[in-house]
Amino acid sequence: MPIDAAKAVAAEPRSAEIAWDHKDVQLYHLGLGAGVPATDPDELRYTLESRLHVLPSFATVAGAGMGVVGGLAAPGIDIDLAAVLHGGQSITLHRPLPVAGRAVSTSRVAAVYDKGKAAVLVLRSEAADADGPLWTSDAQIFVRGEGGWGGDRGPSERLELPAREPDATAEQPIREDQALLYRLSGDWNPLHADPEFAKLAGFDRPILHGLCSYGMTLKAVVDTLLGGDVTRVRAYRTRFAGIVFPGETLRIRMWRQDEHTVQVAVTAVERDDAPVLADTVVDHS
Repeated sequence: MPIDAAKAVAAEPRSAEIAWDHKDVQLYHLGLGAGVPATDPDELRYTLESRLHVLPSFATVAGAGMGVVGGLAAPGIDIDLAAVLHGGQSITLHRPLPVAGRAVSTSRVAAVYDKGKAAVLVLRSEAADADGPLWTSDAQIFVRGEGGWGGDRGPSERLELPAREPDATAEQPIREDQALLYRLSGDWNPLHADPEFAKLAGFDRPILHGLCSYGMTLKAVVDTLLGGDVTRVRAYRTRFAGIVFPGETLRIRMWRQDEHTVQVAVTAVERDDAPVLADTVVDHS
């Protein structure tokens, strides 16, 4: 079969040096829609180099890394990229991210799960610099048509939404050109820019990157419930539940679960609150 789970998990990790500076951070933040209004002091924390701090979700693009496609080149994996879906993403922060840095990113296949009609690969990347670990990032990748070998089904946690009104709600418009700007941070998949390619993939028009909505959501939580302090974020995870198109609006509902946890649900306003992100949790100090 195209996926040899034992071989993939046993393969030696692959390492690469990565680097970034303030321009990469600013470009990433602009790709999330930061900077509106342009002179707002709260937004200048994301856009002006003299005040800059780093949203933790920047870890998903820092140095362009090896990315999901690089992880799919691991030994034991031989699959059709057209069958691949990004199913979920998590980040654990070991300390705040610096505005500029150099690090070694080590990537491996941490697990392979058998979901019956699909396989799920957990691609883990760990970054460390001269001062020690920076972050651990897990991408959950669905590969359609590659399950059914009788392997471990893995976790299937689903979070019920609280039976009360959210503690806060933010509506974040997505600019028409936002996917074009976000892809400059390293995700060049034509699905997010080329209308003809999007049609071949089954969409009326290009869709927004899932990791862009992921970053937009974390920014909303930081700005709304964490006093704008990015250093309070300890971990952040989500499941990609649906698509969103440039030009639409994200509705981001937030519930404080306890003093260190925020649960989030994200929907597309213009499509009757169609799910975009689900099972989403931000752990913080």
